[in-house]
This record gives sequence, structure tokens and C-alpha cells, in this order.
Amino acid sequence: MSRIGKKPIPIPAKVTITLDGNLVKAQGPKGTLERVLPENVTVRQEGDTLLVERANDNRLAFQQHGLCRTLVANLIQGVTEGFAKPMQIAGVGYRLQSDAKKLVVIAGFSHPVEIEIPQGVSIEVDSKPAPIAGTRNQQGFNFVVKGIDKQQVGDLAAKIRAVRPPEPYKGKGIRYTSERILLKAGKSGKK
Repeated sequence: MSRIGKKPIPIPAKVTITLDGNLVKAQGPKGTLERVLPENVTVRQEGDTLLVERANDNRLAFQQHGLCRTLVANLIQGVTEGFAKPMQIAGVGYRLQSDAKKLVVIAGFSHPVEIEIPQGVSIEVDSKPAPIAGTRNQQGFNFVVKGIDKQQVGDLAAKIRAVRPPEPYKGKGIRYTSERILLKAGKSGKK
């Protein structure tokens, strides 16, 4: 039995859960999220907790049990607290400009890169530069990707990072704040 899958999911007082077959809908102070679960897994409510159970004991049901429990728990966390992915951009002239619909990334290319921001996700950019940990006295800008859907937040953060991943010599690029970059030594001079 899945250790993650058998844990009950507590439902906070301000969240309303609606179960309709394989559709789980969570409504809370931050918004509404819904997810269709596979047929091998069922969800039932007991008081103020949700229990995720396997419909049968085949291999696919075992594989999906813990995953579905985590997906339902993420729905509840998203509508109550939301998700945030802190990131940094470092490099001379590297910066971000954000409005409600798109993000413009200026990261050393001959053109700015525009990224569409999906509905329900927002980006907060700090206007003041801050020192970047793990680099050689480098300044950069901090920004946070926020939203209620964990998958959308993670996808957008990965798309932004893919514009200019951090390089290993000076540490320039876009990175997650928790990411650690091992800097390499440059070439040594002539003898």
C-alpha cells in the first residue's frame, strides 16, 4: 500500500470540496480548482478529511494511488495558500518587465524574449537589485512566480529559466533562488 496514498487529507474550514464521480472540485478563498482523477482511484469524504483509495489492486492503481492523493492535496493547498516559486536573474543588463498578460525578458540576446503569462498566474518583480548568492560579487533582480495551480506555476517558472539557464563561469542567467550553481575556474594564462 502506498504510504503517501493512505494518508488522509485534512480539509480546512474555509474550503468547500465537491465530489462528482472522478471529478474533485475545491473552492476556497483564493479561487476554484478542479481535477479529473483516473478511474483506478476513488475519493471519499469523511467529516473534515478526504480519503483517496484504490478501486482495485492492479498495478496501475498502485502507481496512481499516491500521485492522486498528492494532486488532491495540491488542490486544497492552492485554494487556501497558493504556490510561489522565487527566482533570480543575474547579468549585466539582464532584466524583466511584467504586466498582466506577458513577461518581457531581456537577457543578453539581440531581441527581448516575450513569454505569455497564463490566467491565474502572476509575477512580482523587485525593482531594486540584490546580491546573488554563490556568484562573484554579482547583483541581480529577484522575482516570484505566484498562482493557485502548482502545475501552471512550475511550468511558467521552467519556461522562464529556459530562456537563459545559469552558466557555470560567471553565474549569469536565470535561476531558482534555491538552486546552487557550482562555478568553474576559468582558463589560466600562459606560462
